[in-house]
Amino acid sequence: MAGVLHSLGLALVAAVVVPWIRQGDWWIRMFDFPRLQLAALGLITLLGYRFVAPSVASYGVQLLLILAVFYQFHRIRPFTRFGPLQVQWADPGDPAAIRLRVMIANVLMPNRQAETLLSLVAQHEPDLFLAVETDEWWQSQLDTLQGSYPFAVRCPLPNTYGMLLYSRYPLIRPEVRFLIEDDVPSINTVVELPDGPGIHFHALHPRPPRPTKRQDSTNRDAELVTVGQQVARQQGPVVVAGDLNDVAWSYTTDLFQRISGLLDPRRGRGMYNSFHAGIPFLRYPLDHLFHSEHFRLARLERLDKFGSDHFPILVELAYRQDAARSQSAPEADTDDHDLARELRERAR
Repeated sequence: MAGVLHSLGLALVAAVVVPWIRQGDWWIRMFDFPRLQLAALGLITLLGYRFVAPSVASYGVQLLLILAVFYQFHRIRPFTRFGPLQVQWADPGDPAAIRLRVMIANVLMPNRQAETLLSLVAQHEPDLFLAVETDEWWQSQLDTLQGSYPFAVRCPLPNTYGMLLYSRYPLIRPEVRFLIEDDVPSINTVVELPDGPGIHFHALHPRPPRPTKRQDSTNRDAELVTVGQQVARQQGPVVVAGDLNDVAWSYTTDLFQRISGLLDPRRGRGMYNSFHAGIPFLRYPLDHLFHSEHFRLARLERLDKFGSDHFPILVELAYRQDAARSQSAPEADTDDHDLARELRERAR
């Protein structure tokens, strides 16, 4: 037992040290995903040293393991209640605030529980409903929403990268774009709110890194920074939403926030892990919504599962012209812009 604990402790320490040494290797970024799981396993290993094999425990390894656990918790702390809020709560009684409720759902293309998803839409009544991983069958099911959602952008695909966007409000200049890969779309439009501003809305679902198929994270990272650069040039309120196939605390997501200047409403509130819905111990926050400092947060909720491997996410924003006074947008430095340019060039 002591040997097992010793080997496990060294492996957990290596999960921190190796990414520092080999920062240039794309596969190192995969260590970003299981930080919560690695921290929990580290605590269990420390308890094992304490109660199972205290007399033969290596105190040097224990010290290193304590530091490794502390580091993992440090990285995920902003997405717990121990971190500071990046987005302030909206005043629920504020009559001047203009509300926008957005629902995101990765449907899992082979999933056929469309009625369950439609009932969630009916229950929560989002203003914008984004469904990804949608093929033509899913479009035929979700098009029944047209009575309540007369405006839509549709790009069903059989490759798990289809997208469907349904809106209660008019969509101005909607377009489907293929930013990095010819079979991975994104949606760009302006949502025209009643008695409010036009909201620049970007929907994304970049391809994830897949080591088994020798596909690294280059294209995903390039798509994120490309949209981040476009957002930084846009005037007025902005929302970016979708399954980004990246965790909230990763270096790439941090870079996207700095490049775009967008805020993350989860910071200081919780992780809101959306994947995997069927495996409680292996869950990560992959479905995201970022927004400009024009909004405060009225509601953030992970909804019930509906047969997909993702939980839907519901976010309600409150637009206020003075919201930016109490919120600070992330800022990029020269190194960030250089790295973003490098990521885009690498994907060409």
